[in-house]
Amino acid sequence: MNPVCQFRMYQPYVGPCDPCPPMCVKTYNTPPQLFIPFQPMNLPQFSPCEALKVGTLWPALYGPYPGPPVK
Repeated sequence: MNPVCQFRMYQPYVGPCDPCPPMCVKTYNTPPQLFIPFQPMNLPQFSPCEALKVGTLWPALYGPYPGPPVK
């Protein structure tokens, strides 16, 4: 299975009169379910204990959330 990057980036428009400093690059998370149209047979599985920790039985459907931004 070809892993697809779940985190995408884009460059928002920065207006000339924006009062805040511009964010030149923004990121967003796409869920892995978008890239698997159906559940193929014999997908690898996490162990039951690991599956409870990550929230899914199949590693292909695991989508980690980024941690809080460090200031």
